Amino acid sequence: MVNKENAAIKPGLFTLLRKYRFSIGFAFTIAALYFANRPVGTEAFDISVSNTIEMLSLLPPVFILVGLLDVWVPKETIIRYMGENSGWKGILMAVFLGSAAAGPLYVAFPITALLLRKRARLAYVLFFLGVWSTTKLPIVLYEISYMGLRFTAIHVAVGIPLFLLFSMIIEKVMPEETREALYRKAELELP
Repeated sequence: MVNKENAAIKPGLFTLLRKYRFSIGFAFTIAALYFANRPVGTEAFDISVSNTIEMLSLLPPVFILVGLLDVWVPKETIIRYMGENSGWKGILMAVFLGSAAAGPLYVAFPITALLLRKRARLAYVLFFLGVWSTTKLPIVLYEISYMGLRFTAIHVAVGIPLFLLFSMIIEKVMPEETREALYRKAELELP
């Protein structure tokens, strides 16, 4: 005879384990590394804790900003400037948003979800991620000081068009149903 309480707990436990399988696997990997090579395992643990603290210090302000943008910026405005028919305005807006940004790439994902929720064109959202990863103003200035203006100019001049090209290609080859599912998921994920 199956106990009703245990039957209710098991699916929840399996769901929880499945949801956090990568974190659990990572914890086991760090533990195994610690037992195999204590100094390396300790350093890996310290770096992991440091990165987690950094991430947790950056994400709350980003979530607050995304929440404010969600309330303050109407969907129609995003559609006008980054929607399907925005043309060059959408490209320029993606370049502006990505270049004016600060912080690591994972900070861009909540903003990406917001853009998708507000029905920005998928190609422009993907382009925004590419621009964020390459041409953020602090990164460009750092790159100029260490690699030189010529290298940085070539890097940006090659990167931006390629990001735009591949963003358009990805959008074109992605089936309409998949795109709609992505938009629906973004609408459900944000509170």
